[in-house]
This record gives sequence, structure tokens and C-alpha cells, in this order.
Amino acid sequence: MKRVVILGSTGSIGRAALRVIKAMAPRFEVAGVGVGRGYRQALEQAQEFGARHVAVADAAAARQCAQAAPPGVRVLAGAEGLEELAALPDADLVLCAVVGMAGLAPVLAAIRAGHDVALATKEVLVAGGPVVLAACRRHGARLLPVDSEHSAIFQCLAERGETRRGPPAPRPDVRRLWLTASGGPFGARREVDLERVTVAQALAHPRWKMGRKVTVDSATLMNKGLEIMEARWLFDMPAERIRVVIHPESIVHSLVEFVDGSLLAQMSPTDMRFAIQYALTYPERVDGALPGLDVAALGTLHFAEPDPGRFPCLRLAQQAAARGGTLPVVLNAANEVAVQKFLEERIGFAGIWRLVEGVMERHRVVEAPALADILAADAWAREEAARWEAGARPR
Repeated sequence: MKRVVILGSTGSIGRAALRVIKAMAPRFEVAGVGVGRGYRQALEQAQEFGARHVAVADAAAARQCAQAAPPGVRVLAGAEGLEELAALPDADLVLCAVVGMAGLAPVLAAIRAGHDVALATKEVLVAGGPVVLAACRRHGARLLPVDSEHSAIFQCLAERGETRRGPPAPRPDVRRLWLTASGGPFGARREVDLERVTVAQALAHPRWKMGRKVTVDSATLMNKGLEIMEARWLFDMPAERIRVVIHPESIVHSLVEFVDGSLLAQMSPTDMRFAIQYALTYPERVDGALPGLDVAALGTLHFAEPDPGRFPCLRLAQQAAARGGTLPVVLNAANEVAVQKFLEERIGFAGIWRLVEGVMERHRVVEAPALADILAADAWAREEAARWEAGARPR
């Protein structure tokens, strides 16, 4: 039995993980759940799955949670509470599905405790890749990708019985990695004026049901840029050898191209439970009663180059990946602020990449950043981005 901690248990990934765990009982036990503010649902989850620890990042919500918690449930408060939950000594695996940079500190806490981390939060490696990998090396922890694209690559690269711990090793037999992208709601619709896209249109993803932030990132293709940077650290692969291809059916979740010209692809229905289950059960494959894929009924699958002129976020992320240092931190932080402004209708859809590019241009990059440099760059970028309104540059 594996004892699992789920950070971000009320989000789409967290809820799907709990569905996987429920379907595979008694293989797993939920040791604890962590949330930002939604303590009522977290308490319901704790009761259903027998979790004895609930962490609530928001201080006011944590106080309310402590008052409402039944006997036997311990409530941990604030960002420190998420870190304490991630480092529970009797946990075997920590699944991180919190939104954005809030995942970095608890992931580092889990790694320092020697726990394997099933990682769904792209920003942890985008901003903190060197620090996270150094911690994995020092403490012998392993990162197991939960994003469907990175899970696909991980599955294609995995060898039978592979259980090596610590950070990834170089693969001289790999020529490049191919990340597939659905294209979001606008990838195949050149008639859409991106200057006039509404929030409702951006959130209408044709294939996946995800949180609001990642859905907007999919609409701008920023998610693929973030995934390039994430894959760079997960698989020890230079960013210039990681390509993006539009695949609107979202059946092929990514591909690995080997030096002999062969490609391996991983395919499954558009259901995040496949990637989650593989991370939870690794290195085993287990029947979790997930719906199969009828290959004969698939029909035609399409692939195309993305249009960087139409989706500048992808270009900006590629620039940040190539430059390195603290520039990926700044891109990520500025994008988080920009997406929130868009969701609040304070800037337009195209204002997202204009804001991100403007903040990147104003940043003085720190090479080989330590954790303190990463946190400082993140705070600077958020403050800089917060000053933008309606596409106007800050003074």
C-alpha cells in the first residue's frame, strides 16, 4: 500500500487522482490533502478517504477549517502547513497539483523528506528547475510527471523494471522530444480575431476539462512553452531539441524521436486519469478499469506546425528557455498575473503576451540562480506585471 499526499486536492487533477485511488483501493491510502481555500470540500475528502491531515494555505480559511474539522483530523495552516503536509514522515508519494509557484516550496519540502513527487504543477520546474533537480540529487527523490505530455515521454523512455532514483540521466539515444498540443480553442480557427477573444471563448477548450488558468494557457499556447521548460529538466534535454506539434485530436500525447529515426508515441483517450494512474503505480502497470482506446475507430489523426506569429506566447517561452537564468521565472510570474487580469477582464486576450513580453524586456537576468534569486525574480516580475492595465506599459 502506498500512502499518498495530494496537494491541490479540490482542483481537476486532485479530484481525478482521488477517483483513481478510489477505483484502486486498497492499493493506496490518502495520508493528507492540501488546498488553497476550499476547506469544506477538503474536509469531505478527508472523511471519505480517511485522511488524518488537512492543510489550508489561506490563513482565514484554515481557522474556519480547524473549527469545522472532526476529531482525529489535524489542520495545518498557511504555506508552512502545505510544506509540513508534503514532508509527512509516513508518506510514500506526494502529488502536487497546486496552481503556479505556490507549488515550489512544498515540492522542495517533499524532496528533502525523501519522498517521490508526482508533479502536475508545470511552474515548479519552469521557475525552480535547477534547485529542484539539485534537491532530488541530494536526497534521492524521484519526479514522476503527471502532465499527459510529459507522462507520455516518460513512458516512451522508461525501460522495463526501471526504478532508478534521483534526477534524470542523459539519453544519447534520443534525438528530440515532440510535445503534442491540442491547439486549444483557436489553434485550428484562423478566422478568430485574437484581439477580440472573450473570457468565455478562451475557456471553451474543445478536448480537455481543466482549471481556468491552464485552460487560458492552452488558448495562448503558453502551456506548450512552459512544457518545453519542464521537459528540459524532467528529461535532461536541451530546449532546442524539444519540439511542439499541433495535434487537435489529443490522442497521441507526445512522441520520442531516437537517433536511428524511429519514433515512439504514447496514445490514450483524453482522460488525465491515465497519466495520474501511471505516476501513482510506477514502476508497475495496473488495471484501473479506465476506458480503453478503440484504435479501429480513430479515423484520421492530424499534425501541424504551430504558428508562432499567431501565438507569440510560444515564441516568448522559447526565448526564455534559450536564455535561461531567471528569465523563465519572470516569464512564468508575469504570465500568471496576466492571465488573472484577463480572467478579470482588465486586459484583453492579446494583452497577455504583450504584458509578458514587456516585463521580460525590463528584467536583468541573473545567471545560475539560487533559490533566493528565483524568489526575488518571481516577486519582482509580479510587482512589475501588476502595474500593467489595459495593455499600457508601466511608467
